[in-house]
Amino acid sequence: MHVWPLPALCAWAAAWWVFRQLLDQGASVTTGLAVATALGVAASLLGGTWWRRLWIGGGFPLSVALSMPALGLAAVPAWAWLVPLGVLLLIYPINAWRDAPLFPTPRDALQALPQHASLSDGARILDAGCGTGAGLRALRAAYPAARLQGLERSWPLCLIAALRCPWARVRPGDMWRADWSTYDMVYLFQRPESMPRAVRKAAELRPGAWLVSLEFEALVLQPTASYTAPGGKTVWMYRAPFHVRAA
Repeated sequence: MHVWPLPALCAWAAAWWVFRQLLDQGASVTTGLAVATALGVAASLLGGTWWRRLWIGGGFPLSVALSMPALGLAAVPAWAWLVPLGVLLLIYPINAWRDAPLFPTPRDALQALPQHASLSDGARILDAGCGTGAGLRALRAAYPAARLQGLERSWPLCLIAALRCPWARVRPGDMWRADWSTYDMVYLFQRPESMPRAVRKAAELRPGAWLVSLEFEALVLQPTASYTAPGGKTVWMYRAPFHVRAA
């Protein structure tokens, strides 16, 4: 477990070191900004929450902006600051910020899922917002005979997931626009604010299909089953047709 703010300090130090090395070798400030920011954004995966990831990934360009006069660096053209912004947006597209940018599924969180939600061999499972593939790995451990698919809006994260999970079909896309009706199970690890939208989207699931959410409950639905995973997170399961809770 990483003790905050150690991940941020290490990421900033590494980014600054790379930045100064590039400048010493004759690279432009803009090039240095792009490469060092990319390093910081990659390190943001160490953050346990969205705000921590934002501080890890965005801390370096912000610190450069504040300290350039003291460092004696030439003024950077205004357009050059679009470079680190662009790097950040590649990882966390702005239209994905209202969802969970990156909530990795613990490896053993779904190991008991088949005891509550039985699926036949060849069942189609979607990890909606698969990030770097942690959820797909956990799903494969739980359902080794299933056909796994992952959707991820950030194409760099999608590429990482595809490399980590070559046995799954991973593609870039918007999980809210994808057709959920063909899946036997849709798995989510989002955040509370996303769950009402997930409930509306899950109306597409055919009878017998499952909506599974790690940690965050669909408050308007009566869960079919639930259990506490190792580490204390709750796995919530809802089987279509869904039952709305009484007011």
